Amino acid sequence: MTKPKTIICPGCNRPLRSKKSIAKGIGPVCERKLENLKNEPDEDQMKMELKDKE
Repeated sequence: MTKPKTIICPGCNRPLRSKKSIAKGIGPVCERKLENLKNEPDEDQMKMELKDKE
């Protein structure tokens, strides 16, 4: 009998165990970390502020 293929989380390189994580392709902790980073600008990103016309 062949061993089922192990799916690895791309964020931490750990094997995914739950059906939900396997379906998403990412573990729950890495998913939360990724969600938190989504709204933060990159460190190298330039910031511009526009002045309102009066």
